[in-house]
Amino acid sequence: MPTPAADHVNALLASYQDFPQAGILFRDLNPVFADATAFRALIDELAGRFRGEFDAVAGIEARGFLLAAAIGYAADVAVLAVRKGGKLPGTVLSEEYDLEYGSACLELEIGQLAPGARVLVVDDVLATGGTIAATSRLVERAGYRLTGVGVVLELTDLVGRARLGDAPVHAIVAL
Repeated sequence: MPTPAADHVNALLASYQDFPQAGILFRDLNPVFADATAFRALIDELAGRFRGEFDAVAGIEARGFLLAAAIGYAADVAVLAVRKGGKLPGTVLSEEYDLEYGSACLELEIGQLAPGARVLVVDDVLATGGTIAATSRLVERAGYRLTGVGVVLELTDLVGRARLGDAPVHAIVAL
């Protein structure tokens, strides 16, 4: 049975054919984020699903930042920013990865949490799994413990969940 958050996503999700390049169907969650009631339902579901299981939430640039900040506030935990390469100061860990239409690099500034801290990774969409898998490796390389992955939308035909090992994954909507 769909949750209230899933109902909002299903009603507000926008799709764009051939973006950012030919052959890609881009699923846009910005209309969901722009609706205050829908956004609250997303945050309540993601924070609630993993309540008590994380000391920090890591958001992946850029839409993951929106989710992480709100979940961190709701759960009263630290927020980590996982950024595109070259955007963070200090000592960082880098992780190269492939995505469905190219390749990229993510970075995490080290030393922000105590060793062994439990981290929930969040992003808007789980597609091929490259971005979330790279973030999960960064979390573990930094000395933290990955306790789960939360996403708003999972594109199941791209089988990204298979790249995430045994990490608990919660998707509000799976298409």
